Amino acid sequence: MTVLETARRAIDTGPLCDACLGRLVADRSFGLTNVERGHSLRVAVALDDDEPIDDLEPDGECWVCEGECQRYDEWADRAAHAVRDYDFATYQTGTKVPPLLEENDELLREDVGLEPDAGELLKSEFNREVGKRLGRLTDTEVDFERPDVLVLLDLATDELDVQVNSAFVYGRYRKLERDIPQTKWPCNDCGGTGLKRGATCEGCGGSGFRYDESVEQLSAPVVLDAMDGEEAVFHGAGREDVDALMLGGGRPFVIEVKEPRTRDVDPEELEDEINEFAEGKVEVEGLRLATHDMVERVKEHDASKTYRMAVEFDEAVTADELDAALAELDGATIHQDTPQRVSHRRADITRTREVYGIDGELEDDTHATLEVHGEGGLYVKELVSGDEGRTDPSLSGLLGVGAVVTALDVLDVEGEEEPFALPEFFQHEAES
Repeated sequence: MTVLETARRAIDTGPLCDACLGRLVADRSFGLTNVERGHSLRVAVALDDDEPIDDLEPDGECWVCEGECQRYDEWADRAAHAVRDYDFATYQTGTKVPPLLEENDELLREDVGLEPDAGELLKSEFNREVGKRLGRLTDTEVDFERPDVLVLLDLATDELDVQVNSAFVYGRYRKLERDIPQTKWPCNDCGGTGLKRGATCEGCGGSGFRYDESVEQLSAPVVLDAMDGEEAVFHGAGREDVDALMLGGGRPFVIEVKEPRTRDVDPEELEDEINEFAEGKVEVEGLRLATHDMVERVKEHDASKTYRMAVEFDEAVTADELDAALAELDGATIHQDTPQRVSHRRADITRTREVYGIDGELEDDTHATLEVHGEGGLYVKELVSGDEGRTDPSLSGLLGVGAVVTALDVLDVEGEEEPFALPEFFQHEAES
């Protein structure tokens, strides 16, 4: 069947707009819109049949789209108005087509004798035509993978919905005071409500949190305020114990801001503002804008870590005894059952982890300072104490003396930096 024959049959089905007519042959004459294709087909049929073009124009509303294809500009204007309060560089449009119009689209192809997937579907045309108008109105680019904003058009209800994807900031933090958790820690007594049996919870003083501050609470509010979002979520590459310091190069983290109204923030200014807000309790460095995949990279980053520990022994230990025990642990494979202190929130399994290096010296016969470089996931407190035999070998077990960590500092979170390299887009932006 020729293109002209297809056009004649389609025109004969009833009032048909140029867009619906042209959509039947959308795989031909690249560079034209479906409206232009449809008009050209109508002219070609008129010339071939020697009929006035007016006789082939639709007499009334298009029976396929019911006039929706005449509303591209209107929908684009409404979409641009709906996203006016958001700062974005990329977008995507999606369309929910009523079942009746989808059926009309199918019936047209059936009546003409075309395959069900011939040309282009109404939904696809709507996405493209409204989308390109929206791009022109907002001076932004379409992104089919992860746009900053997604505009959904519902032709059945004549409504549109805007979904704003999160913005992300990556960096590293140092925690310079003890007894600060990484993220908010709800009070165990009241479940985070601040109330217990109708009265102010004594465990948290009504705050709902076990600790007054966290790395999250000392950093995320600044980013949330700068990006004018609805919520900020802190994602860390592992976490240190509440009573541990995080020193050295810091621990990688990502702050995710949901529904941001502003994305174009200066990371250096943000870094200064966070450090001022945290008042020396937490420091951040290396802040930069990131993409959504950075969250998973940070969470999956199983970096090795270097620790400094103050250790107290139950009985006197000599330097030779300590050196011999450390030599046994240096390079050893450690078998660890889930520590008793975290067994309430983690599965009780046996893990094997490597000690890459360990060194230390006595301060006096019952106190020592150790440095340990271990595989990610190594429980270093239990490496010292033995956790009642749940960690083997351990310093306590090799010495035959009880031992406990009294202070712990994380000196470095190491490993490949490549997962945290700037995405190509941001590299270009930083260089330009």
